[in-house]
Amino acid sequence: MNTSINDLKYWVGFNIIPGIGRVKFSQIEQHFGTLEIAWQESATELKRAGLDKSIIDEIIDWRGKIDLDTEMEKLDRHGVKAITFHDPSYPARLKEIYDYPPLIYLRGELLPQDEWCIAVVGTRRATVYGRQVADEIVTDLVNNKLTIVSGLAKGIDTVAHQSALAAGGRTIAVFGCGLDIVYPAENSDLARRIMEHGALISEYPLGAKPRAENFPRRNRILSGMSLGILVVEADESSGAIITANLALEQNREVFAIPGSILSPASRGTNHLIQEGAKLVRSYTDILEELNLTEIEHQIEMKEILPASDTESLLLKQLTAEPVHIDEVCRSSGLPAATVSGTLAMMELKGMVKQVGTMNYVLAREAREEYKVRVD
Repeated sequence: MNTSINDLKYWVGFNIIPGIGRVKFSQIEQHFGTLEIAWQESATELKRAGLDKSIIDEIIDWRGKIDLDTEMEKLDRHGVKAITFHDPSYPARLKEIYDYPPLIYLRGELLPQDEWCIAVVGTRRATVYGRQVADEIVTDLVNNKLTIVSGLAKGIDTVAHQSALAAGGRTIAVFGCGLDIVYPAENSDLARRIMEHGALISEYPLGAKPRAENFPRRNRILSGMSLGILVVEADESSGAIITANLALEQNREVFAIPGSILSPASRGTNHLIQEGAKLVRSYTDILEELNLTEIEHQIEMKEILPASDTESLLLKQLTAEPVHIDEVCRSSGLPAATVSGTLAMMELKGMVKQVGTMNYVLAREAREEYKVRVD
């Protein structure tokens, strides 16, 4: 379901109001049907939606200060799109996490191939070793058609973005502030290049400052939209470790680069490995763990021209990971008979494959053993 242009400005308005996250967005939408109606309602009616007094007071106060048309003009002026979780272009994997942002802001472009992405994070005080390893592994991942997600911070994040771009790949930066503010400022040129070859994403409205408390929340988006997260270097109490813990909670794979036991920059990654994270010696360890040794073919299958709108919709629900037909029905909103019949035809065409009982994946050629791709 697409959010109408008229209704979108009310999503933007509610997103500016402090304290309104996924749960309260859902309460408001379910009670009123549209956010446009909710924006006009009295405190009494807002209370009937299940909102507490403090949030109602915030809504009454803020909507008197927000000019919605001005906010939309501001987004347009900065080249920023606002995307609700109802929009087909909203990252599908991000919507799987419990605390997904109901609205994200975007500069640049998200492509279907960005569904195959890996988050790469690490310390701001990267060592020569960390920079070298990050560069080599990111370059190899990009050469195997993966998109790199990171947070634009100094150190490993910066190396990850730069290496992805240098290899001719795509990369996505997730901000902890509004997209009209680049933090750190020294990465302004890098942010511009990322926007041209990927995307800048934030859940924070324009003008939101890069406050310290924003970044731990930002990290759930980094891990949530990715297949897995690679921690290159990190101390034990760093933001990268917080991101790794979030990834585990979101049922994402966690990968870590081992390092010297004498190096503070490797304390966190060595501890992650000790706790069960996948030790990474080269990019092949990541591809094999995620069953991405046929990534190029999987992307090609995703981009096959569907014969109908129904096929197109079902293709968007499937990935390299098995999805049960009940989940496909739920996420697509289509009747079970329609989904079952269409998937059967798509399997005959070689577009999808049934693995196990009523679980489907995008079709890919089976190989008896892994072979390193030579492009």
